[in-house]
Amino acid sequence: MNEKYHIHTRAIHAGQHPDPSTGAVMTPIFQTSTYAQEVPGGSKWGYARTQNPTRTALQECLASLEEGRHGIVYSSGVAAIDAVIRLLEPGSVVVCGDDIYGGTHRLFTQEWVRYGVEFRFVDTTDPNLEIPSDASMVWVETPTNPLLKTTDIASVARKCTLVGATLVVDNTFATPVFQQPLMEGADIVVHSVTKYLNGHSDVIGGAVITNDDDIAQRLMWIQNSAGAILGPQDCFLVLRGLKTLHLRMERHQFNAQRIAQWLQKQDGVKSVMYPGFSGMISFVLDADLDTTTRFVTSTKVFTLAESLGGVESLIGMPAIMTHASVPADVRREIGIEDGLIRLSVGIEYLDDLVMDLSMALKAAFSSKSKG
Repeated sequence: MNEKYHIHTRAIHAGQHPDPSTGAVMTPIFQTSTYAQEVPGGSKWGYARTQNPTRTALQECLASLEEGRHGIVYSSGVAAIDAVIRLLEPGSVVVCGDDIYGGTHRLFTQEWVRYGVEFRFVDTTDPNLEIPSDASMVWVETPTNPLLKTTDIASVARKCTLVGATLVVDNTFATPVFQQPLMEGADIVVHSVTKYLNGHSDVIGGAVITNDDDIAQRLMWIQNSAGAILGPQDCFLVLRGLKTLHLRMERHQFNAQRIAQWLQKQDGVKSVMYPGFSGMISFVLDADLDTTTRFVTSTKVFTLAESLGGVESLIGMPAIMTHASVPADVRREIGIEDGLIRLSVGIEYLDDLVMDLSMALKAAFSSKSKG
C-alpha cells in the first residue's frame, strides 16, 4: 500500500488485496506445502517453506508499518533474533543492552558465544555511550525488558555509523504505533509478533524488518535454509490482530498511564517504572519476597503468567519467570530485584484493573501483618 496512507489505515490494508480467485476480502489461509508448476522451476510459488501467499501478505504489512521495504517473519521472536545474529561472522563483537529479555540473554550467552561471537553488555541508555571500533553490531531494546529504560535511537545510530556497526532495535514493547526505529537510523528492527502485534495471546512468532536489500536477501536465505518459518494459520491470525493494533495500543496506553500514576501513590510501593507510553509497567513493593509473591498470586483480573501484549492483563515476577535463565548476580547488577513485578496492562475496564490491584495489595500486606 502507498506509504502516503496513515499507519492506522496500513495496519488494515497493507500487503492485502481481495483474493483474485474468489474476491475474498480477508487474506486466505494457504494451507499447502507445495504448488503445481506448469514447467519445472517456472512458477513463483514452488515450496511453502520458501514462500507462502499468507506469509507474504503479513511480511508486506509489517514492513509497511515499520516504514521498511522488507519484512521477514519467523516461527518465534527468538528465531527472528537468531536469524539476525546469523548475519555475523565468527569472532564478531556485539554491543548489547544490559537489560534485555531473558530469552535473548540466554541465546546470546549460552549458545552464540559457543560459535565465537562476543557480547559486551552495556547501558545503551547512557548518553555518553561509546561504540568500540571493533563492534560489528549494536543490539538495543527500547523500552527494555523488564526495567523499561529507553534509548535515544537516533543518537546510537549516528555512533554506529561512525564505526560501521549494524544497529538492531527490538521494538516489541513500543510497536510501530509509538516508535519506528528505521526512521531514526536503525538498520534492522526485530519484533516478537507474539506480543502486541498479534495481541490475542494465541500465536508464537517473530519478525525482522529492514530497508537494506542485502540484509533482506541474506535473512530470506536464512529463513528458507534454516526453516524457522511462521505457518499460514499463524500468519492469518497476526494479520487479523494487526487490524486493531492502533485501537488496542491506545487503550493499553490509556490504562497503563493511569495505573502507573495510581501505583506511585500507594503505600507499600517502593518504585514504579513506566516510560510514559505503551502498556508495560514494572514496579517494586516495599516488602519481602513472601509478601510480593502473595501480591502477584492474589489478583483476579491480572493473570499470573509470562508473555505480554495481549488484550488481557498479565502479572509476573521477572526474576523468577521471564528472566530466570539470567544468572542471579547479573540480574542484581543491572537492577532486576527478586521482588520486581511486571505488568502487561490489558484493555479491560480501567476501574476493574485498579480495584484488582488494590485488593491484591491489601491481601498481601494484611497477611504479612497477621503473620
